[in-house]
Amino acid sequence: MKIRYIAAGLMLIASSLAWGSIGAQRSKAVGELAPYSYPATVAPHAELEFMPDGKSYVERSADGRSLVVKDIATGKEGDVLFDVTHTRETTLPDFEGFMVSPDASKVLVWRNSQSVYRRSTTAEYYVYEVRSRLLKPLSTSHPRQSVPLFSPDSRMVAFVADNNIYAAKLDYGTEVAVTTDGEPGKIINGATDWTYEEEFEVTSLMAWAPDNLTLCYVRFDESQVPSYTLPIYEGTCDPQDQYSLYPGIMSYKYPVAGQPNSVVTLHSYDVETRKTKQVELPGGAAYYIPSITYGPKETQLMVSTLNRDQNRFELFMTNPKSTVSRSIYTEESKAWIEQEAYSSLHFGDNSFVVASSTDGFTRYYEYSYAGAKLRDISQSGVDATDYYGTDALGNHYFQAAAPRPIDRTVYRLDKKGVYTAVSPDAGTSAATFAPGCTAMLMSHSSVKQVPEYTLCRPDGKAIRTIVDNKSYADRCLPLSADKEFITVPTEGGLQLNGYIIKPRDFNASKRYPVIMSQYSGPGSQQVLDKWTLDWESYFASRGYVVICVDGRGTGGRGTAFRTAVYKNLGHYETIDQLAAARYAASLPYVDADRIGIYGWSFGGYEALMCASTDDCPYAAAVSIAPVTDWRYYDTVYTERYMLTPQQNERGYSNSSAIGRALHLGCPLLIMYGTADDNVHPANSLQYVSTLQSAGILCDMFVFPQMNHSINGCNARAVVYARMLQFFDDKLK
Repeated sequence: MKIRYIAAGLMLIASSLAWGSIGAQRSKAVGELAPYSYPATVAPHAELEFMPDGKSYVERSADGRSLVVKDIATGKEGDVLFDVTHTRETTLPDFEGFMVSPDASKVLVWRNSQSVYRRSTTAEYYVYEVRSRLLKPLSTSHPRQSVPLFSPDSRMVAFVADNNIYAAKLDYGTEVAVTTDGEPGKIINGATDWTYEEEFEVTSLMAWAPDNLTLCYVRFDESQVPSYTLPIYEGTCDPQDQYSLYPGIMSYKYPVAGQPNSVVTLHSYDVETRKTKQVELPGGAAYYIPSITYGPKETQLMVSTLNRDQNRFELFMTNPKSTVSRSIYTEESKAWIEQEAYSSLHFGDNSFVVASSTDGFTRYYEYSYAGAKLRDISQSGVDATDYYGTDALGNHYFQAAAPRPIDRTVYRLDKKGVYTAVSPDAGTSAATFAPGCTAMLMSHSSVKQVPEYTLCRPDGKAIRTIVDNKSYADRCLPLSADKEFITVPTEGGLQLNGYIIKPRDFNASKRYPVIMSQYSGPGSQQVLDKWTLDWESYFASRGYVVICVDGRGTGGRGTAFRTAVYKNLGHYETIDQLAAARYAASLPYVDADRIGIYGWSFGGYEALMCASTDDCPYAAAVSIAPVTDWRYYDTVYTERYMLTPQQNERGYSNSSAIGRALHLGCPLLIMYGTADDNVHPANSLQYVSTLQSAGILCDMFVFPQMNHSINGCNARAVVYARMLQFFDDKLK
C-alpha cells in the first residue's frame, strides 16, 4: 500500500511538472506574440480636422488637453479653439474626441463613450462656444447621446437618445423632441439598426436642409425582426461582477437570411411648425435606404434606395416640403450593386458623382441633377475605390486600384481629361481633403514602409510631414518579415495574386511547413502592397512559410472576377485555394505533407470548406469565428451574394460548411468568442455538434465575453499562441 501511494505521488508530481512546463511555454508564446498582435501593431495616425475655411486645420495639443488651429501653408499656430482647462460654467477633466461646427463657432466634445455594436457608441456630449468659452452639456434631460449632427448654421444639434431624435437649440438652451415613438426592440429614429450598421457601415440616417428649416430622417420599425440572444458571463477582461453566479443575456434584433428586416420609412420634420411628414417614395423600391443627404438646395433631398435582392439601385431627388420625389439615376446588376454606389455619392452645386460597375469595373461618373451623364471620371479597366471631391478649377480627385490591383493610388482628373497620380504610384495611399479640395492629408505605406501622414497640396506636393512614425518604425520594422509578391496559376489559366513570407533563416535546400492564410470574402483583398504586422511575421521566425492568395470573388480585379461567386459562395473560392495549395506543394522548399490552412470570419468559413474537400491537401486547419451555414448569417450581407434561402435553396445547401462537415479531411481547431454578436457562436457549436454525432474529433478554444474581433486583455496574442501550438503539433 505504501509503495502504491509513493507511486501515485510521483505520478502527481510528474504531472504537475509537465503541466507547469506547458503553462510556461504557453505564457512565453503569448508574451512573444504580443508585439505582433493588436493593439501593439497599430501605427499611430494623424488626428487632425480641416477647418471650414479650407486654409487651416485643428490638432490636439501634445498633452491632449486642448485643440490648436494651425495654418495649412505655414504650419503656424493660431488660436486655441478649445482648452479643457479654460472653460466657463462646466469643467471637464478630459475629452475623448471633438467635432467642429460648420461655421467654426462651436466645438462638440465628448467623453466616457461606450460601444453599442462595432461602430456605434453613446457618450456624454458637450457644446463649447468658442468666443464666450461657455461649455454646456448637449442635453440635460438625457445623460448619454449618440450620432449628433450640427445644422448648417451651427445653431442646432440633432441627436438620438433612447431611440428618439431631439433637436438642441443652442441659442436658447432648449431641447425639442422631434420623435416620441422610439422604443427598444421596436422603433429606432435617426440612428440605425444592427444590420445597417454592420453591413451598410452607417450609424446615422439624418440630414439637415441647407436652410436649416427641415430635418429629414429614416425611421426603423424592427418589431417584426426576430431577436437573437447571447449569454453574458462575468469574464476577466472588464469583468461583469453582476453575472458572477448567474449569467445574464444580451438580446437584440438580428435578421438571418430570409427573415424579416426592419421596415424603413422616410420622414421630414419642420423646425418652425414642429410637424412631421412621411415621405412616400415611388414604386415601393425603398426596401433599403442606405443613405440620405441634401444636395445644394433645400428641395433636393437625395435618397439612395435598394431592393431586397440588392441588384437594383435607385437615387431619388425629393422635396421634403411637398413630398414629391423624382428618380434621377438607376442602376441594375446581374449580380449585386457595389457599395460604392451609395457610400461614395458626392453632390455638388450643379451635378453629382456616383459609382457604377456597368462597364466591367467600378468607375465614377458625373451626372446632372436632370439625370444626364456629363463625363467619365475614373479610368476604364481599373476599379476605383473612393471618391474625394472636386476643386474650384473643376479637377476631380479619387482613389483607384492602380497601377496594379495590389496598389491604391490617389489620382486627379483635370478639365482636359488628363489623369495625374498625386500620390506615390506604388503601395497604398489614401487622402482626406480640406473643404474645396484646397489641400489634403495623405497617408502612404507599403509592405516595407510603415504608414506616414503628410500634408500636401492638391497636386501632391508635400507641405510637411504630420506623422512620420519613426519610433514605430524603429520598433516594428525589425519584427516584420519580407513579403514577396507572386502570381499563382490555376487549371483554367487564371493567374491569382498572392504573397509568400519565408522563414527568417531561410535555406532553399530545406523543406518547410506551410500555413495558407486567406480571407476570401467578396470584394476583400489580403494581397496588397500595404504595411501590416501580424502573426505571419512571428510564425516565419518559428520556421513556417506563410502563403496568402486572393482567389475569385476578391476585389481590385473587375466585376467579372468579383461576381464569379454570386449565388454560390464557397465554390470558386475553394477551387482557387486548392490551386494555391497545389502551387505551394510544388515549391522545392515546401514539404507537401505539412501544409495547413487558416482563416478568420469568412476566412474561417473558407478554411472549413477547403478542409472538407475530396483529397484534402491540408494536414491541419484553423478556423476562427466562422460562418458555417449562410442560413445563420444576416440578411443584408448574405442576400447580397446569395439571395434568400427561399430563392436559392440549392446554393445555400452547396455552400454549407456544415453540409460538408462529415468529409473533414484533416485535424481542425475552431476558436470563437462567446459574445460574438456578428457571427454567432451557434455557427461553431452546430458544426462541432455535427462532428460529434458522427464520432469525428476536433479541437476547440473558446474566449468568454469576447466579440467577433477577440481583442482586449491580450486576447489576440492568445489566439495566435493557441494557433501556433496547434500547427506545431500537426505540422512539425
